Parts: sequence; C-alpha cells; structure tokens
Amino acid sequence: MQLQHSIWLFHAILGCGLAAWLTLAAINNLHGFHGAVWAIGNTMRMDPLRQDPTLQSPLLRRALTSLALHRLALVVVLLLQLAAGIAAWAGVIFFFTGGLPAALPWLNLALCAMAAFLLLMHLAGLWFAYWIAQEGLQTTQLVLLLWTMALFAVFNF
Repeated sequence: MQLQHSIWLFHAILGCGLAAWLTLAAINNLHGFHGAVWAIGNTMRMDPLRQDPTLQSPLLRRALTSLALHRLALVVVLLLQLAAGIAAWAGVIFFFTGGLPAALPWLNLALCAMAAFLLLMHLAGLWFAYWIAQEGLQTTQLVLLLWTMALFAVFNF
C-alpha cells in the first residue's frame, strides 16, 4: 500500500468514526432523554457531594434543583451534538467525493461543536464541583476533549 493511500484510509476511518460517535451520542441522549436529564440533574443538584461521606462545603450553595434547568442543559448539549453529527457526516460525504480539502471545513465545524459541548460540560462540572466526587465523569470528559483536539491535529496538520 502506498503512503498516500494509507493516510487517506486513516482519515476516512477517523472521519467516519467521529460522525458515528457523534450520531450515537445524540441518539442515546434522545432515546434516554429522561435518564440523561437525571444524570445531569445529579451533578447540578450536587448529589454526589451529599452521599456518605458527606462533604460540608460552601460550594453546595451552587446546587440547582430545577428540573427545567436540567432539561435545558441537556437540550443545549443535544443541539450541539446534533449539529456536530450533521457537520461530521457532511464532512464524510465531502471527503469521499472531493478529498480532505473539501471535507475539512465540515470536519472542523463538527469538532468545534464537539469541543463546545465538552467545554460546556467541563465548565458546568467545575461550577458544580464534580471533581470532588465524580472523578470518572471528569476524566471521561477530559479524554473526549483530548480526542477532539487530536482529531483536529490529524485532519489539519
């Protein structure tokens, strides 16, 4: 296999994988909307900090118990996921019909939307002190942001 063909194949696999991941993330949030609202509410209510051993922290004043706000948070993430997924699939189509130069604006748009929803989750997590009792969630979101940045580098450099 020639080098240019292996690079093309690598880009094709990453572009399709990104589009598929974003699509599945959005589908999961649509199908499991109530469960996702509960999970977001769990963080926004700061419930993990209230479990044994409980932590007495002035940060607990930040807790939000409004179900409407939990739903709104998910809707914002979901809209960004849908926009990212649509842009990624457009990028994949352009990749197969016109190559990476034609796909790049769409793939970058998808990565921008993905970075946006991940950074929103990081900022919300920081506000609601998820680093104290939800290390796994924080680590997952950090790894996803690193993956986003790595994809941007692979596609653009």
